[in-house]
Amino acid sequence: MPDRFTEFLEKHVNEVRPLAKEAALAWWEANVTGSEEAFERGASLHAQLMKIYAREDEYRLLQSIPNDSLSNPLLRRQHKLLLDEYRGHQMSEKVIDEIVQREKEIEKEYNTYRALFRGERVSDNTLREVLQKSDDSDERREAWEASKQIGERVAEAVRELVRIRNREAQRLGFRDYYAMQLELQELDEQRLFALLEELHQLSNEPFRRYKEKLDRRLAERFGVAVEDLRPWHYTDPFFQIPPPGEVDLNPLFEDKDIEAIARAFYADVGLSVESILERSDLYEKEGKSQHAFCIDIDREGDVRILCNLRPNERWMGTMLHELGHAVYDYYIDRSLPYLLRTPAHTLSTEAIAMLFGRMHRNAEWLKRYVGIADEQAQAVARPAIEEMQASLIVFTRWVLVMTHFERAMYADPDSDLNSLWWQLVERYQWLRKPEGRNAPDWAAKIHIALAPVYYHNYILGEMEASQLVNVLRTRVLSGEPADAIVHSPKVGTFLRQKVFSTGASVPWEEALEFATGDKLNPAYFVAQMEAESPI
Repeated sequence: MPDRFTEFLEKHVNEVRPLAKEAALAWWEANVTGSEEAFERGASLHAQLMKIYAREDEYRLLQSIPNDSLSNPLLRRQHKLLLDEYRGHQMSEKVIDEIVQREKEIEKEYNTYRALFRGERVSDNTLREVLQKSDDSDERREAWEASKQIGERVAEAVRELVRIRNREAQRLGFRDYYAMQLELQELDEQRLFALLEELHQLSNEPFRRYKEKLDRRLAERFGVAVEDLRPWHYTDPFFQIPPPGEVDLNPLFEDKDIEAIARAFYADVGLSVESILERSDLYEKEGKSQHAFCIDIDREGDVRILCNLRPNERWMGTMLHELGHAVYDYYIDRSLPYLLRTPAHTLSTEAIAMLFGRMHRNAEWLKRYVGIADEQAQAVARPAIEEMQASLIVFTRWVLVMTHFERAMYADPDSDLNSLWWQLVERYQWLRKPEGRNAPDWAAKIHIALAPVYYHNYILGEMEASQLVNVLRTRVLSGEPADAIVHSPKVGTFLRQKVFSTGASVPWEEALEFATGDKLNPAYFVAQMEAESPI
């Protein structure tokens, strides 16, 4: 049995490896340039990869080999991951081509569409700046509505894609695509939603206190009654991050080099990003994706990030976040088998991204890397902590909207999703639906279409990030100054040795227990919602 599997494994990797690299390069080019040819090439290569995993004879071969017949734990792990990958792709080539083509068209629309705002085509960054800076409620409403225009353009295409995904998942014996993806991600749906409900209940009181204070401040700023506040008054188009607090950190970054700051920080903590940044694309251009992401091209060290940097707090946090993904990919032990040179789980890489994405709200970090004076650092220390806590609370409530919406959407894609979206927004975010609004605002969120059954990983990642922060402070940096977490190379050493090195060689919770001594525990995250220092 082991010989049959190792023979298959060698042949499989030799076939998949060059194809995956070529597909990644095409996808990168498409997102950087908006090139139609690159989108077509990337879609074709992605379809070729999917068709490999759709081969029924190879799936049957894997099924015929008992996992416990493999004595080598790395072989057992690769067998398990391959079996899951093949299981989720057992569909006809015609269906694969249809799915890939639909996803390509939707992705191109998200990447290249520019909203119409007051007679001009503008970028997402421009709309966000209006929502950040304007005191004119009418202008803010127009910017917010413009940010949702993309939803109208893709909604029906997304619904049809959901129907197709469901049909194929149900043919394989799953309730729907959502249930299938959770099982293939090694996540228990019942445990996940019990955990989400626990976070819902535990965050109710902190969120109530925060939002009452916020609403009073916003009502005063915009000269309206609290009950007249609407979603466009909350800065972020989805209220997934809080409006600037009593001390706005944006001015601290207005004349700063975001790239240079990130480069210096990661170097100090022992995780150089030089080779990553050399290959990355960091600034706005026509046709380029307006989002941000990290991609591992070849599992050999070619790791890149895409950003659209502007000198503000949001992009500082995003830069740190995406480089968190990148250092995880870059520092995985390359002596591991090719198939295991990935993060332990999506939530695991999100944990590292979240951990580093919090740093720019730490006063000691601001002092060291942004160059603010001691007096200014003292002035922003408490407000920065409060803003970090607010971001944890606000993001928790936003994830509750996304996860519950997505599960319900896959349960019934033909239901009134427009109304469902606002029911969940009102239930979890306590925002008032604009009068008479009936639009597919849900479809304006790119993850709904192109990162399906993903969003729960963000909040699980936040939980793991808090767990890792606890280990860093109480064990790795014990006895060192409080600011060591923002500059000590021991941070990088711990992450490389205890988190990155294992790759996907063991299940995600086993990897977490190896790093922290504990399974995933929400207590650390909940405590940080009101801790003295959430970082």
